[in-house]
Amino acid sequence: MELLKVFPHLNAALNATSCLLLVCGLYFILRKRVSSHRLCMLGASSVSALFLVCYVTHHIIRTSIYGLGPTKFKGDGLSRPVYFTILTSHTILAATAAPFIIATLWRALKGKFDSHKRLARLVYPVWLYVSLTGVIVYLMLYHFFPSH
Repeated sequence: MELLKVFPHLNAALNATSCLLLVCGLYFILRKRVSSHRLCMLGASSVSALFLVCYVTHHIIRTSIYGLGPTKFKGDGLSRPVYFTILTSHTILAATAAPFIIATLWRALKGKFDSHKRLARLVYPVWLYVSLTGVIVYLMLYHFFPSH
């Protein structure tokens, strides 16, 4: 059961790392530092992929091994609609953005920089939002309104 408690913190750290790498990647590409941009974006992609593995593992362990449902949000008043609005938008965008992130990365790796740039301008803000709201959801669920 102790292992189960590590996952939310690990997942938040992975989301925060992805967010930081995304911001650094944008900074570098705006300054035409392509190799630094590439490293940051490959790092953000790797960290996001690791997050996905950890997230799925956490929920498989939580439900299949321990028979637990989702963590309940304990906030009340205005915090509830704020939390659930953020959570809903985060979840929908995370699920729909993944294939577009892969397509953007693929285009860059194949040297199709014009189409990469066009797609990245749409995908980047969504990916950044998903990474940032993942951290916000974690903070609201485990620190601002903890269940214990």
